[in-house]
Amino acid sequence: MKSEALYKLKVAGTLASTGMFKPVRPDKTVRTLGALRKWGPTPAAAYTGSAIRYPERLALVDERGALTFREVDKRTNLMARALRNAGIREGESVAIMCRNHRGFIEATVACSKLGASVLYLNTAFAGPQITDVLKREAPAGLIYDEEFCGLVREGGEGRKRFVAWCDPGTACEDPLLEDLMQAQRDDSPLQPPLEPGRVVILTSGTTGTPKGAARKQPDSMGPAASLFSKIPLRARETTMIAAPLFHSWGFAHFTMSLPLASTLILRRRFDAEDTLKAVSQHRATALAVVPVMLQRILDLPPETIAAHDLHALKIVAASGSALPGELAVRAMNLLGDVLYNLYGSTEVAWATIATPEDLRAAPGTAGKPPLGTVVKLLNDQGREVPKGESGRIFVANELMFEGYTGGGGKEIVEGLMSTGDVGHFDEGGRLFVDGRDDEMIVSGGENVFPREVEDLLADHSEIEEAAVVGVKDSEFGQRLKAFVVTRNGSQLSEEAVKGYVKENLARYKVPREVVFMQELPRNSTGKVLKRELVPQD
Repeated sequence: MKSEALYKLKVAGTLASTGMFKPVRPDKTVRTLGALRKWGPTPAAAYTGSAIRYPERLALVDERGALTFREVDKRTNLMARALRNAGIREGESVAIMCRNHRGFIEATVACSKLGASVLYLNTAFAGPQITDVLKREAPAGLIYDEEFCGLVREGGEGRKRFVAWCDPGTACEDPLLEDLMQAQRDDSPLQPPLEPGRVVILTSGTTGTPKGAARKQPDSMGPAASLFSKIPLRARETTMIAAPLFHSWGFAHFTMSLPLASTLILRRRFDAEDTLKAVSQHRATALAVVPVMLQRILDLPPETIAAHDLHALKIVAASGSALPGELAVRAMNLLGDVLYNLYGSTEVAWATIATPEDLRAAPGTAGKPPLGTVVKLLNDQGREVPKGESGRIFVANELMFEGYTGGGGKEIVEGLMSTGDVGHFDEGGRLFVDGRDDEMIVSGGENVFPREVEDLLADHSEIEEAAVVGVKDSEFGQRLKAFVVTRNGSQLSEEAVKGYVKENLARYKVPREVVFMQELPRNSTGKVLKRELVPQD
């Protein structure tokens, strides 16, 4: 009981430090608390509350302009009524396939007000993937951007379909949500649902059909406090979310913006220079990216970067794939000590967060567990490994998923869930991720994780990025094969790459082959698609 009370005290202190509890008029406080009691800690409550407290504050800015919290609140009331009138019922689910724009946010909030669950579809999916996922998840409705019309046609058959974004002059097969909202006359809120809807985010793994990870709305502000304890976001500031909103990292920043009443800056497509321009123009204090986006920004000419005023930027938050130590150092040398790196997964949400201090002290680290999070390294027998040794990473926090929508889940040992990775702690208690537990190869009787070699190669001054995989070998059982992208103009040779690894790592970790490429194949969240480098049998 004492530890629980202490935890609650820390949560309250962390939330207070963000400035979210700014005093407002007593009548507004009463109405805001009333919304929270009715809706619970949901997007519906957050936007209703922000509309009460800060009606004229900008809620979001995209290519179509700006919307205040008052406008988003009223528009999502209209959208919720339009969806209900079109046949979407409380307790049903709606699939959303939208890029980063107002339609994604408004559809999410409207479904929350309606009590519908939401399934987020990856905008990089091919038609067959969409069809398979929609068949498996069986949503009642589908909200999509018109550009995906052909991709969703088969999977959307027999479902109620709506278009969230349509470019001017383009004919749409299905009704525009904007038209349906304008046809509504009553912009008052619906009665709160009996149960809040769930969120289903698809795993962003690099093999197989994506699985749906179901997660209920949190029961408290503990999960938000956990992230705020490491990433110093502050209330009523401006965040640019460049990471895809359909992905757990982009969605996490949307979620964190709710209690903070943050202004969100959104762009439908990522462009490195346009991102810097938007950050500068709107004086964004936080930028959410996946590591490959950060790499693209740093690859801009120095004069291009210098042309944009980034002095307001206090946080660059990265997650979604591995952040090489060399990239972290380059970013902080250029932008200042503003980089934060979150390690987690769709299933466990988060495990550790590296602060700028962590990344300076130990580049490449995944950091330390935030408030309310437990991370343990276990062996194959489920016992904790001795300090300094590698083990399978298991995590416990308040936002672990409930299981895959198609059945099954991740391995759980005494309340801790597997991330599927192997790692070790350094003397300072910082976690390092050695690699996927299913990527370890045995070469000549020695265990090797490709991640260690990849991190080393990424530190080379002439190498932009690298991926290392295990391939069959008649003599050693398996051997390493490296795929390398060099920096512009580099004449790096295969022997030079092998020699560099040999100088820094054990002989059995030296790749037997090196293939030079123009770029590595990646999914929409920046993870390297190793199956495309070495197709499986």
